[in-house]
Amino acid sequence: MRTKNIFQKQMTRSFLNLWMSGLLLSVLLVSCGKDEEYIVELAGDLKLAASAENIVLQQKFDQQNGLTVQWTTGTNNGSGAAISYLLQMDKAGNNFASAQSFNIGKAVYEKSFSVAELNQRMTEDFGVTPGDTAVLEIKVTATVLTTPETTQVTDVKLVTVVTYEPVSTTLFIIGSASPNGWSADDAIALEPHATIPGVFEFKGALGAGEFKFITTRGQFLPSYNKGANSTSLVYRTDDAQPDDKFEIAEGAVYKIVADLLNLTISVTKYDLPVYDALYIVGSASPNGWDITNSIQLEQDEGNPFLFRYIGVLHAGEFKFPVNRNGDWGQDMFMRETDSTMYLHHGGDPDDNKWTIEKKGFYVLTLNLSDLSIDIHREELYIVGSATPIEWDITNSIQLVEDNEDGCIFTYEGPMVAGEFKFPVNRRSDWGQDMYMRVSDTEMYRHKGGDPDDNKWNITNAGNYRIVANLETLAISIQQR
Repeated sequence: MRTKNIFQKQMTRSFLNLWMSGLLLSVLLVSCGKDEEYIVELAGDLKLAASAENIVLQQKFDQQNGLTVQWTTGTNNGSGAAISYLLQMDKAGNNFASAQSFNIGKAVYEKSFSVAELNQRMTEDFGVTPGDTAVLEIKVTATVLTTPETTQVTDVKLVTVVTYEPVSTTLFIIGSASPNGWSADDAIALEPHATIPGVFEFKGALGAGEFKFITTRGQFLPSYNKGANSTSLVYRTDDAQPDDKFEIAEGAVYKIVADLLNLTISVTKYDLPVYDALYIVGSASPNGWDITNSIQLEQDEGNPFLFRYIGVLHAGEFKFPVNRNGDWGQDMFMRETDSTMYLHHGGDPDDNKWTIEKKGFYVLTLNLSDLSIDIHREELYIVGSATPIEWDITNSIQLVEDNEDGCIFTYEGPMVAGEFKFPVNRRSDWGQDMYMRVSDTEMYRHKGGDPDDNKWNITNAGNYRIVANLETLAISIQQR
């Protein structure tokens, strides 16, 4: 009997459990079928938390997160109404009288501030002196969107923040080594780094001399000067402070990286010419002394230290400025000898120029690696199947240069049926500059290595007089 009673009790208990489970399932199914109506579970009190209570801001991390504020949902008291949130922050002690307010909206439970933004709000919005420490007070207000609306407010959260003084967003180089010298008004800007705050870069020509940095064009203070060694910077705000400068021993192209946050600097010399553009100016030049329209030299594609002028020069003088600025007080390359040059520093009194005695078509080759210059008045030769030497370029016939105008050349002699063109020397290399045919009365300068090969044709054998003008690119071909 005892065993049976136990078994009956167990059966009864199992039946009751099964019945209760079915009843609960029925209730759930019914509640889900009433147009999605349900009773919201009541949440707890509205609470606020911060990612840190003591924050030291550093500009080197200005794009990183400085502070995140989070809060709980609060409660709508079972009304099913949405809840909107308002975040407010102010300097402690103001009692939120001058608070910065952020309408967060619905279903968002945090707000983050980058290091840069938090520092800016502390120093600009709340008047904290950069570099000082201040306490920030924060609260969140939740508004339940019922009719009428009801609100809940968190306790005030206090966060201590150490601010920083941002370094300059601009930097300029001045000094005797700089292309624009000591002029603060013409100081050359460094390029700010795209992603690293406080880092600036310069790449360009520097001459032998000194340099430092200013933060504002036209103002000598504040400046960044040489620190304890050649790799360190020091921030200078007063004329009474040491005014040490960095030094460049040799003119060349340099890359400078200045880090204002870590107060470091690196200077790297590149195997490139001091300047990537040179110009010719003077009474010998076709554009005379008009420096703003001075003719740019051609930089050699294979050797960037070589610059060439190929063209007409008149009897007169010339020198080589490094830009077309109207200011004559700039760096220039001037004459040391007929075959050497030196870099004249803008503002110095020296003014040594080369002289051309006879008008002609010249090739000037400047080499900035050894400061040499080659001045060559071009000659003209004739070669081709129509000439007595045919295609033997090493024995090509030299044309006669005019006594007054070195751009005019004449050939007088026999020609047979065939072709001809004009190389500018007797080198055996055919990949040289030549003058080739546009028409029977016009020619052009073929650049050595280019694929074009346009020649004149002689159809009738006889004696000819051919006159070529390298300045006007005119040609006259007459049978005598």
